[in-house]
Amino acid sequence: MQKAKPLGWGRFIAQFITVMLAYIAGSVPSVMIWGMSSTGLALSTVGSSLAGIGAAWLWLRRDGTVNDAFALTAPRSWRQAWAIGAVAALLILVWFQFASALLERLGAPPLDTALVLDQVTSGPGALVLWIVAVAWFAAGFGEEVLWRGFLMDRLLRLKGLAGRIWPVILLQALVFAVPHAWQSWSGIVVTGAVGVLFGWLRTRTEWNLWPLIIAHAAVDTASMLLAYASKHGLFGF
Repeated sequence: MQKAKPLGWGRFIAQFITVMLAYIAGSVPSVMIWGMSSTGLALSTVGSSLAGIGAAWLWLRRDGTVNDAFALTAPRSWRQAWAIGAVAALLILVWFQFASALLERLGAPPLDTALVLDQVTSGPGALVLWIVAVAWFAAGFGEEVLWRGFLMDRLLRLKGLAGRIWPVILLQALVFAVPHAWQSWSGIVVTGAVGVLFGWLRTRTEWNLWPLIIAHAAVDTASMLLAYASKHGLFGF
């Protein structure tokens, strides 16, 4: 990453709000066409990602920082990128199991992912759609480009935070976790920890986003496949 250009709070707030508004607005057309069906909900996440990334790109282009934030050039080694992604995905899946058990013992509400997994497991076509459109594009690619890409870049340039890696990592993880409140507040805790891992990981991969995209998409793909297998009694589930 090149030396950060300072970013004022007013400009940052304007950028963040417009990107979030675009992200929300992007979800509407698909739901209006297909309703709250599996197809409508899956494609709404695609619309959100496209709109949010588009708005973020326009701001970054004005500031001349597209390449720094959207670090999507080929990694030095694709084999290494896939290896890092695979290890990170495995750690996250283990963390999900450990954290869920720990929070349950502490009396916290369980993670409630039924809103999504009911749609994912409704049939083989839905499963494929959700893996491709949501796990790999909207979540894996879209969320990493927006949160670890756009947001981390903006925070690292923000007056008062510029160059302070760990405050930036923790803040972006919080912003990443809050939208997962639909899973109960346990979802915020569990997802927040994942956001910290992803934020730290970006600093260890020459700021390249591909290992993070691979890890994020792999976690969501595995979760969807396991849920589908469990619901339909496949592979002994």
